[in-house]
Amino acid sequence: MKQYTNQGSNDTRSGFGDGLTELGRTNPNVVALCADLIGSLKMQNFIDENPERFFQIGIAEANMIGIAAGLTIGGKIPFTGTFANFSTGRVYDQIRQSIAYSGKNVKICASHAGVTLGEDGATHQILEDIGMMKMLPGMTVINPCDYNQTKAATIAIADFNGPVYLRFGRPKVPNFTTPETGFEVGKGILLNPGTDVTIIATGHLVWEALKASEELEREGIYAEVINIHTIKPLDEDIILKSVQKTGCLVSAEEHNYLGGMGESIAGLLALKSPCPIEFVATQDTFGESGTPAQLMSKYGLDKKAIMAKVTSVLKRK
Repeated sequence: MKQYTNQGSNDTRSGFGDGLTELGRTNPNVVALCADLIGSLKMQNFIDENPERFFQIGIAEANMIGIAAGLTIGGKIPFTGTFANFSTGRVYDQIRQSIAYSGKNVKICASHAGVTLGEDGATHQILEDIGMMKMLPGMTVINPCDYNQTKAATIAIADFNGPVYLRFGRPKVPNFTTPETGFEVGKGILLNPGTDVTIIATGHLVWEALKASEELEREGIYAEVINIHTIKPLDEDIILKSVQKTGCLVSAEEHNYLGGMGESIAGLLALKSPCPIEFVATQDTFGESGTPAQLMSKYGLDKKAIMAKVTSVLKRK
């Protein structure tokens, strides 16, 4: 088993901020818009270096989406920034009509996703955003796992033509990928080969999946761990190749199981390679106030929950 080292914890939103800063230095067409959350989105460095390419829209997210769509007509590449709840639920109509319908080259960058937003509670902890965004025709949906991958994804989507939803989080989490890993939209990453069960994880759950696989190996269970950072388009080849070897799968995500990554994987398997599947995800519920660790545990979004689902799915092989 390949060992992945925690290089120190950092928040994925800082990966976005640093990636945006780098884009500001290398791509003159990149512009940024924010809905009064500059500090939370880590956009200050970009603003300091490129004040003429930043637009503070204020608490007017729908207007921000419309302005971003308009900026693309002049050849700009707009990166919008606010919380995931406000990036999707509050402005879904504007995204559908002004961005997705006409295929505008807007990058919708959404921080504070999932229950790990923490103490702000259910009104801010959106768990439906992946489903909402993946249903929009032509929308690419990306959910990176750590600081390095978020920075790489931010840089990569500037060269990707078309609307993108980039989802990341608030808390500090283990940073275990490397800048040399690279990032390709739509291509999953095999982190650990295995023969008994496939674990496919996204976002904050990737680290939990790796930790689960280490413990499972001590029990004689060899789990193949795959990082699916791009939920749409889904890397079908890496998933099908894995399950044809292992015969069963566990998906893990910080999102409702309805409409999430696991649902997309289940649909793929039903069509092309039927096998048992279990879901590590929230179970059709809203979140609540608490620390990120407390909420990950309560809602079954951690290493322990992944191991339990592996035990369950192996019985169904």
